[in-house]
Amino acid sequence: MLWTNTLIPTLRTAPKDVEATSHQLMLRAGYIRQLSSGVYDYLPLGCRVIKKVESLIREEMFRAGADEVLLPAIHPAEIWKRTGRYEALGEDKFAFKNRSGQEYVLGPTHEEIITELVAASTKSYKDFPLTLFQIQTKFRDELRPRFGVIRSKEFIMKDAYSFDCDEAGLEKSFRKMAEAYRRIFTRSGLSYEVVEADPGLMGGKVSQEFMVRSPYGEDTIAHCKKCGYTVSRDIARRSFEAAEPKHGDKPYEAFDTPDLKSIEELCRRFKLKPEELVKTIIYIADGKPVAACVAGGHEVNEGKLRQLLGAEAIRLANAEEIEELTKAPLGFSGPVGLKGVTIVLDADILRMKNFYTGANEKDKHFRNVSVARDFNYDLVGDIRFVAAGDSCPSCKGRLELVTTMEIGHIFKLGTRYTKALNASFLDDKGMERDVIMGCYGIGVNRIIAAAIEEHHDDKGIIWPLSIAPYDVVIVTLNEQDAETRKVANDLYAKLGTLGIDVLYDNRDERAGVKFNDADLIGIPLQVVISERNLKERKLELVRRKGKEASFADIAQAPQIIQDKVKVSPQP
Repeated sequence: MLWTNTLIPTLRTAPKDVEATSHQLMLRAGYIRQLSSGVYDYLPLGCRVIKKVESLIREEMFRAGADEVLLPAIHPAEIWKRTGRYEALGEDKFAFKNRSGQEYVLGPTHEEIITELVAASTKSYKDFPLTLFQIQTKFRDELRPRFGVIRSKEFIMKDAYSFDCDEAGLEKSFRKMAEAYRRIFTRSGLSYEVVEADPGLMGGKVSQEFMVRSPYGEDTIAHCKKCGYTVSRDIARRSFEAAEPKHGDKPYEAFDTPDLKSIEELCRRFKLKPEELVKTIIYIADGKPVAACVAGGHEVNEGKLRQLLGAEAIRLANAEEIEELTKAPLGFSGPVGLKGVTIVLDADILRMKNFYTGANEKDKHFRNVSVARDFNYDLVGDIRFVAAGDSCPSCKGRLELVTTMEIGHIFKLGTRYTKALNASFLDDKGMERDVIMGCYGIGVNRIIAAAIEEHHDDKGIIWPLSIAPYDVVIVTLNEQDAETRKVANDLYAKLGTLGIDVLYDNRDERAGVKFNDADLIGIPLQVVISERNLKERKLELVRRKGKEASFADIAQAPQIIQDKVKVSPQP
């Protein structure tokens, strides 16, 4: 491609409100432009990187035995309601009605759609195992899109789905996909970690996340340097010793807290520390009310709470339900005097006494509350998110929290969707059984952002060769010189016949502008053609990474360049 025939609007600086390095560089290097909040145009360079990543993914999916489909982005809302996820998605979904009054959802994911397809198309155990995948645009109404393509409202995903007759088949499919993911991320030049994770809204009992460490990620992992324990913070545990409740030495009493509903407001008004307060969050678990109590500086981990309760489903109570159960508005709940509600304590609270909590009365809180003396509880355990410095559950070392970006997530869904959508088959004995399902997602956009976050310097992007938009950029220092143009055009044509992706910067610009742009866009190999070197019939070859330079004779240059940009075959 000739530079003058494409669109690469480079910028010297990024907008001031842009935080993530990948976002800054993708804007500056002309890979993307923002259309609206969380919505981006992909310009020619960005589009080429997407296609490179997609091609790499397809190779590994086909290698793993998966085949490709393309499913609609517009889903009838009814199918989402059948699995219960329509309500669970809440305001994160884009939903609309067509001119006939039918309700649709712009697909944030495709479990329902693929399951309905397979349910209608397979009937016998002989149809399995089956793994299908697609690369498709997804939609999520992010309240606060951040960090460019890392968290946007429209994004590209590869999602694969396996269908098996039994758990043994699912385990085989799961392992096969996990290995394919390792090859994809390794080939993409990413340093990643695989961690156990919470299936969350997707369902199922087992999931693993593929994470890269990044200050601009939206996820967190808990890590112990001592023993190597590493898991998603969503499911991370901590070690704690059983304890008897501490008895308070002061009687509890109510005090006025007009319009002070949050921990932050109470601490600021009464000069308290968060660890002096206990907050009570009201949930509905399998249709029954639950009060979860944690120390003021922490948050309830709903996954842990659900497991401790042995509940199938759990959700936050709404404002009306809270007022009916506690006789007080949202923000004034507490365990003292609470009736008809299961009270669950985080283990930390047993070590607290004389703490503050809601009084179940509008504009009132209690001070000097203590467990057992002032209220009883039904269950106690680890129900909060871990914090930095918590004790490791494996070795009792200290946990650290690391901000990460999720680039892939794989799930053992079991019959979560197949049972709801009647995806069944007849086994070899003629018995009807539910299909066993797995799900495997990769964020295409996030691979691109993660690669830039890991591979850049103060001059710009440094693309891994496997996903670079071009393998080589030809830079002429004097485009007006006839000999320079002839050598550049001949080399451009020859490299093309060798199957090498080449960008020829044929602009009539100053050398400094061309060098800066070449470094900014990050093409792995720069071929510099100057009148001085042409006198010796040589070209300068510059690696973008490290700026390592060498020289090659013009006649030998195509073969040397081909050797330099050859991607090693994958095992």
